[in-house]
Amino acid sequence: MDIAVSYHESLTKLQALDWPQDGPFDRLEWFGLLGPVLAAMAERGDERVLLPLRREHDHLASLTYWFSFSWRPLGRSQALLTALARDLRRQAGRIVLAPVPGEDGSADVLEQAFRKAGWLVFRSTCDENHVLPVEGRSFAEYWAARPGKMRTTLKRKARKVEVKILTRFDEAAWADYQAVYAQSWKPREERADILEAFARAEGAAGRIRLGLAYAAGEPVAAQFWTVEGSTAYIHKLAHIEAAKPLSAGTTLSAALFERVIDTDGVSLVDFGTGADAYKRDWMEANRPRYRLDCLDWRQPRAWPAIAREWVRHLAPHNRPS
Repeated sequence: MDIAVSYHESLTKLQALDWPQDGPFDRLEWFGLLGPVLAAMAERGDERVLLPLRREHDHLASLTYWFSFSWRPLGRSQALLTALARDLRRQAGRIVLAPVPGEDGSADVLEQAFRKAGWLVFRSTCDENHVLPVEGRSFAEYWAARPGKMRTTLKRKARKVEVKILTRFDEAAWADYQAVYAQSWKPREERADILEAFARAEGAAGRIRLGLAYAAGEPVAAQFWTVEGSTAYIHKLAHIEAAKPLSAGTTLSAALFERVIDTDGVSLVDFGTGADAYKRDWMEANRPRYRLDCLDWRQPRAWPAIAREWVRHLAPHNRPS
């Protein structure tokens, strides 16, 4: 049976098909929030794969938002991915895929597919992902292994704030989250409407865990988590700088960890991407995220990028000793 390749600028018709949904960043509903899409699909019979992409000014790239934890193909057939990669040479001379996970084999299967299809593929580490494998522990057992300073802080400060954890989207609670974020150290969010739309959808599905800490009735810390399957995802967190002496962020984090470990029974807590030092106090493992720069050497428009990649990869070996 022949493999059929097609391209879609709308996800509406594709939503009727059966796609793997291993987490919040694998759903077509998520990609639908992110704006213009070029969905590249290969199918043969009942088997199919999909690469959600976007057009940049001179290349194609993964369709992601700045707080996407990962990006990977929907579907894993090596034959279909190779056929799709081969056909994509008609669409662009360069395709940049990131942040691709390695622990589930996504980076390997994509790299092999594009290489077999005739692309030059330059693979590099672009980010890191901190996670906590719960390994059957209770929250008390997990907490006993945290740094002494964290445990002392929680013991001394926990009673100074009131913590609420919501499992449905709530307008007033979201307004409190926004108020905390606006007074925090965090930069102003671009396209905050995407985050709110995502939070509403996760709330409707019962996956949201929106945590808020209050002091004297005022919100001083906020965190946006979701729980899906056996994984808890930490999407956003912030606290008001003026309330930093209360350590409300530590108290709120501990309450949310206790909730997802003891009540939701997750086996993994995923703290997303970024090399923030504080994440190492809460998490126990670090996984790489990869960038695959795929270049079609047959197309002159790809040559400048190929030259840059070769220089970048060879330069460390050419430095004088």
